[in-house]
Amino acid sequence: MVAVRAHLWFNDNGYEAARFYEQAIPDTRITSVVNAPEGVPGTPAGSPYVVELELVGVPFTFLSAGPSLSLDDAFSVMLTVDGQDEVDHYWEVLTADGGQPGPCGWVRDRFGVSWQVVPRQLAEVMSRSDAEGVQRAMAAMLKMGKLDVVGLEAAYSGA
Repeated sequence: MVAVRAHLWFNDNGYEAARFYEQAIPDTRITSVVNAPEGVPGTPAGSPYVVELELVGVPFTFLSAGPSLSLDDAFSVMLTVDGQDEVDHYWEVLTADGGQPGPCGWVRDRFGVSWQVVPRQLAEVMSRSDAEGVQRAMAAMLKMGKLDVVGLEAAYSGA
């Protein structure tokens, strides 16, 4: 049987990140923690080394293995949410304590993981039949940091 899962390399805080996501995002749970054996480079023996979790049902492995590699925006987690209230909530949660807001709904959390906080309404607007309205909504989105559902709808309608 073949399986696919995302694998993220953290310096030393993969377990802390997993615990944060488990608390902040519903339907997320840590499924396994393996502590580092003696002799793992960059990782103290006995500390959480490999953490497996399900992030809203999607399997991830977090590895705390020292500073040899680092996370960047080439990999992101898309968090699709219901409406502006949830956009606002997750934007606040993910930018807290050192997270950084970005353009077009992107945010980097304090652990260095990039997220796209996207309202379901974005896909609805972008799949409508009025090509000019879609183009206006796209242009508006490209100027936004945190996505604004009302702003996307207004841009689509030409208001």
